[in-house]
Amino acid sequence: MDEITSHHCNLNIWAHLPDEVWNRVANIYELMPGWKGYIDGIPHWFGQEDDDVFIQASVEPSGLSFYARMNQSDWDSWIARVKSEATKVLGFEVGEPEDGFM
Repeated sequence: MDEITSHHCNLNIWAHLPDEVWNRVANIYELMPGWKGYIDGIPHWFGQEDDDVFIQASVEPSGLSFYARMNQSDWDSWIARVKSEATKVLGFEVGEPEDGFM
């Protein structure tokens, strides 16, 4: 089924990392499918909160946080690509702290 549901993911990309790292993260944002740009300073993909399908990111104490509304398979594919690209570009393994990535 292609049911649209909510998704949330924190990654081990921490707020205290140097600007050099965050500049690379901004470049990763732009490479990801569905990039729409910054809306009120918040990165968005595919749409905004008023749309059926969207992804947005924010920097939280728990790490780089993504919130999405989309079908499960598209979300799984998209967030896996973020983790893969970030791992390559940032030089450390990127994943969810809940899964042991620090």
